[in-house]
Amino acid sequence: MAQFDKSLLWFRRDLRCSDHAALHQALKTSRQVYCVFIFDQAILQALPRADRRVEFIHAAIDELAAGLAEMGGALIVRHAFAEQEIPRLAAELGVEAVFANHDYEPAAIARDRNVELGLRTAGIAFLSFKDQVIFEKSEVLSLSGTPFSIFTPYKNAWLKKLAARNDGDDDLQPWLVEPWAANLAPADAHTASRPTLAELGFDKTNLDALAIPTGMSGAASLLDQFSARIGRYAETRNFPAVQGPSCLSVHLRFGTISIRSLARLAYDAMRSGSGGGDGAAVWLSELIWRDFYFMILFHHPHVTERAFKPAYDRIEWEAGPAADELFRAWCEARTGYPLVDAAMLQLNQTGYMHNRLRMVTACFLIKDLGIDWRWGERYFAEKLNDYDLAANNGGWQWAASSGCDAQPYFRIFNPVSQSEKFDADGVFIRRYLPQLAGLSAKEIHAPWLVGGTAYPAPIVVHEEARRLTLERYAVVKNPG
Repeated sequence: MAQFDKSLLWFRRDLRCSDHAALHQALKTSRQVYCVFIFDQAILQALPRADRRVEFIHAAIDELAAGLAEMGGALIVRHAFAEQEIPRLAAELGVEAVFANHDYEPAAIARDRNVELGLRTAGIAFLSFKDQVIFEKSEVLSLSGTPFSIFTPYKNAWLKKLAARNDGDDDLQPWLVEPWAANLAPADAHTASRPTLAELGFDKTNLDALAIPTGMSGAASLLDQFSARIGRYAETRNFPAVQGPSCLSVHLRFGTISIRSLARLAYDAMRSGSGGGDGAAVWLSELIWRDFYFMILFHHPHVTERAFKPAYDRIEWEAGPAADELFRAWCEARTGYPLVDAAMLQLNQTGYMHNRLRMVTACFLIKDLGIDWRWGERYFAEKLNDYDLAANNGGWQWAASSGCDAQPYFRIFNPVSQSEKFDADGVFIRRYLPQLAGLSAKEIHAPWLVGGTAYPAPIVVHEEARRLTLERYAVVKNPG
């Protein structure tokens, strides 16, 4: 028997109509379920007029609406402030409950709290469910009952918990939607139209030209492709000129694919013992890092503004006009270090950056240029298609040595040796820096030693920058 006569499902960062925790719960417990997505003005007003993420979401919403229509349902789409629109729409539809999936970012938690208060005033329940992670909040704790701050023991506890719960089946099973699809509310006047990209105030980007697959179908296609090469992931993941990564990060960010389906693929391949187990195990570790950073953000929201380790807030970063120019050179790919500049051009032109290069460019900004890690974090937040606060913050604090389980402060990547190791033939560099195409594989990593090109000279000398960084970080080693 249905617990609610009518309910409203609020899509957020879960833009799919299968394996969806909140939609599953809403359909099982309600006679009729309306579905809504809000292009939240509180978020959109802070973005540039041309933003690939908005265009990606817009395409995903079109496919989500089509998917719901195939099951007999419909999608209401609004351009409004979510805090106001959800209680208003819920009252207009006469629903008894609003269903959604958990969001762990501080601003989202505050938004949901305000929405819940607005709904409660009208006698409407707000029900939220775990969906975008395998384990959340305090589900994986140390033996002392406290949150982990080191990844490896967290990972071991995560895997142990998964195996203990029916060998992972309980936590990796999909939240089915189709058996209760008849409870979806059909199309009506509320679902008659959806705002265009222009009506939202945004321009087209180069998303189509980049051939970035969007929506649920795009995610499924990428997963099919990656499944065939997951066994080679451990060997290929660090080389930006090779198709090693899954390229699913933007789909995980906006929920056009379920984290359970990805973790299930990796876990089953890892346990099978057949070819591909090693690659699957390494990829599963990357998915566990994602859970780890969500857990850190939930328990330590101060990381959005300050160092996870308070001692690192004593570091004095470069400041003034000289620092501003160094930062601009980094943003504009004018550092004189080919791998760094090629990576920044990849980010600026496509909204994507290979994970190895995220580490290299972050370390260069922080430890070669002496720039506050928060500057780089904000720049990535503006540019990355797959920007996710928890992972982006975790990655930048890792590079700055100020985060949980971060690299030691004295570990400073050499941008030339990183280039020689991970792009030995210069294939990736040539893709984004054609002015260096005439250099040999040996010369291309340090073109200033050759001369004769229009490429800029290095803006810093790495060996000198390393010495200054060790002096800068001395306040951490010697807090007195």
